[in-house]
Amino acid sequence: MRFKFFAWLFATAVLVPNYAIAMRGEFNVDRWYEMLDSVRARAASEKVSDDMIKSTLHGPAFIPSIIKSDKNQAEFKLTLDGYLSRTVNPMRISTGKKMRAKYPTMLSRVENKYGVPPHVMLAFWGMESNYGAIKSRHKLTDAFFTLMYDGRRKTFFENQLIALMKIADKNKLEINDIQGSWAGAMGHFQFIPTTLVQYGADGNGDGRIDIINNIGDAMFSAGNYLNKLGWNKNERIVRQVVLPADFDVSLLDGKTKLTLPQWTALGVTNPDGSAIPQNEMVAGLVADVAQISQIRDSATSEIASDTDVAPMPVITAYLTYPNFYRIKKWNNSNWYAIAIANLADQLH
Repeated sequence: MRFKFFAWLFATAVLVPNYAIAMRGEFNVDRWYEMLDSVRARAASEKVSDDMIKSTLHGPAFIPSIIKSDKNQAEFKLTLDGYLSRTVNPMRISTGKKMRAKYPTMLSRVENKYGVPPHVMLAFWGMESNYGAIKSRHKLTDAFFTLMYDGRRKTFFENQLIALMKIADKNKLEINDIQGSWAGAMGHFQFIPTTLVQYGADGNGDGRIDIINNIGDAMFSAGNYLNKLGWNKNERIVRQVVLPADFDVSLLDGKTKLTLPQWTALGVTNPDGSAIPQNEMVAGLVADVAQISQIRDSATSEIASDTDVAPMPVITAYLTYPNFYRIKKWNNSNWYAIAIANLADQLH
């Protein structure tokens, strides 16, 4: 068995990026085998079929480039405006409108069953995979084994692998053909396996769930997920507003929740200066605090050197409603949620 494993290592050395790190003594074969034995035992105890266990454990590969990706995730440095211009761009908006025209029946079925409107579904689809155009290139079993071996989040990735085995078993999928991102997300809406186990839905009535190759299954699964998160089709996601130049930026993290009249009392208005709605709905407030600080510093410098300069500009921000926080349960990023809201508005 171990001879075959080393033969496999040699045979694949030219295929795996940065393979040298596994050949410099950093790869512990005994630990790798212990990990495989642990997966075999756990999968059997959780009633995964023998055939699926054999398929999963048939020559799994250690991929050093995945470890490199996990340890060197780039720090996000774009401004909010820069992020929105990159994600809510004319091409993505144009393609989204074409997809709405291409799949009207499916989008209507999702809305009728799960209460998620077409423009919202399209926004998630566009953000997650550019409407399916972004193809994941990693074999998911290899990704999960590699990340389990690395050890930083071993339990999490082992849970993902076991969930993937159950998904493939139940839906009669060839597990070694399932591809995803290096971190384990897959399909049109980039679900991780544990999310798919919990929220996967059959969109075409064939008794199987395949969110990679079947758009109906992907849309139904995403709609089901958003529905379970509490999506309210009658509420907007955000409202763009402006704030006084001296507004307290500590309130702009989305965590402080006030009623709309309370925000009005603090100087929050629509971009044209008119009053925001005055119902008792509760909302947070989010803005690019770093960019605001730069603008303030620049304006303060100009005022110090020239008494005739214009006053500090008003601040652009977003009131964040309950659907905003539901999006954050999908992806815990303020900017992602604002981008979904902006793209959805463009596709409405």
